[in-house]
Amino acid sequence: MGRRGAVACGHPLTAEVAEEVLLDGGNAYDALVAAFFVACVVEPVLASLGGGGFLLASPEGEKTTLLDFFVQTPARRCSPDELDFEPVRVDFGSTTQEFHIGLGAAATPGCVKGIFEIHRRLGSLPMRELVAPACRLARSGVELNQEQAFIFSVVEPIYVSRSTARELFGSEHQPGRVKGEGETLAQPHLAETMETLAIEGDDLFYRGEIAAAIVKQCQGFGFLTLADLEGYRVEERLPLEVGYRGVKVRTNPPPSTGGTLIAFGLGLLESIRPDRKGHQRSDWLMELADVMAMTQAARVELASQSDSSWPDPLKLLAPEILARYRDEIAGRRRAFRGTTQITIIDGRGSVASMTCSNGEGCGEMLPDTGIMMNNMLGEEDLNPHGFHQWRPSERISSMMAPSIAIWPDGQLLAIGSGGSNRIRTAILQVLVNTIDFGLDLEAAIAHPRIHYEGKVLSVEGGLPSATVDELLAQFPELRLFPGHNIFFGGTHAVIHHKGRFQAVGDPRRGGAARVV
Repeated sequence: MGRRGAVACGHPLTAEVAEEVLLDGGNAYDALVAAFFVACVVEPVLASLGGGGFLLASPEGEKTTLLDFFVQTPARRCSPDELDFEPVRVDFGSTTQEFHIGLGAAATPGCVKGIFEIHRRLGSLPMRELVAPACRLARSGVELNQEQAFIFSVVEPIYVSRSTARELFGSEHQPGRVKGEGETLAQPHLAETMETLAIEGDDLFYRGEIAAAIVKQCQGFGFLTLADLEGYRVEERLPLEVGYRGVKVRTNPPPSTGGTLIAFGLGLLESIRPDRKGHQRSDWLMELADVMAMTQAARVELASQSDSSWPDPLKLLAPEILARYRDEIAGRRRAFRGTTQITIIDGRGSVASMTCSNGEGCGEMLPDTGIMMNNMLGEEDLNPHGFHQWRPSERISSMMAPSIAIWPDGQLLAIGSGGSNRIRTAILQVLVNTIDFGLDLEAAIAHPRIHYEGKVLSVEGGLPSATVDELLAQFPELRLFPGHNIFFGGTHAVIHHKGRFQAVGDPRRGGAARVV
């Protein structure tokens, strides 16, 4: 068992570089910064300098804090007729989902500002040293593994829609297709960009040459202006904390939606005492599906009473609201994005749980930078009031919910997930699997998941056939996936208990883990 820390993330090379930083004496946040830059190289659909994210940080001996560097709406709107904004459909295998891409889908990015803020506040090693591994990989090229090739295949319509993206991500063997497994992805422009950022700092992105390039590219096609970039700030927030069966759970507060909905789901489950060995039983899974349905209903109810795009936790978690929805569950007769996670705990006990996203990418490359901007203004999940109806200069709500759970005996679980609307249910299920059913971390993450949304119960393959049959009888609109699927998120997590570590990367997204 290692003593210097552990990392769980979305790619073996990301984990390897984080491990090297920890071995070289860096702390969890040094490893996180290095890992993020590598993720931009090896997981380009999921991590990008043009995206946004959140860090839940618990430095040794200090209070837990949440750094919000998610994307923000621009300061001005223009006529939709003027925008580069178009729909595309992506295929998850058993379901499809529509996204919008183009420069008109790009919100003000926060990742670069966030990563530099993390480094300034919490890092200990020079930025140039932390960026170097990612630059080497970007220049030499990375061979696409099976998982990343699959992710590219899912979002292929986006990455072949524009010539600038096809030039970088297009297959050498199959014209008109994205690169496949075994093909090499080299990103020399991205290497140069990261090296320059390490020297000049984040002002390069928000006030300097990169900012000018973003503004020029968006002029006449998108919303972003120099004022949007110059005015962007990282926000520090107090994490939302709830208790569940004696375990303290700290998660992402508003304007993120995911953390609040996880807390609400745990509040509903508090009154249910599942059989310790019943995690595959249909009665428990129906209870869980009901909790997901009630969580969605409560979200809609409170949204209808407010013009805000995120629920107020004081209202949603009020005892009378929880009691009403618990009663509804008890009384029911059942007859009826691109995101990646990096989780690190170092040997000193400092915790870093970061979720970042580029959406699916806007499809257009920023010239000579290797950067594709996000498409957050084109994601239906993030625009509940409709496209182009957002409030100016407002942090966009997100389902991303980097979280920490602390047991009474000091055991600590750091977790987060990708997966758009499935983030909250993925994290909720892993928490329940560890707290209620006592599964070890690997089993808790690998266990088949469900997700209820829009009257459809999505069920991952691997459950007993009798359980699936019973679920189908109660949920006629059931969508069964043949096995593990990227649709159900990617929960990369680390446990630290009495000086020992366990780290697990979610196999649904090619997750990797290292214990140092």
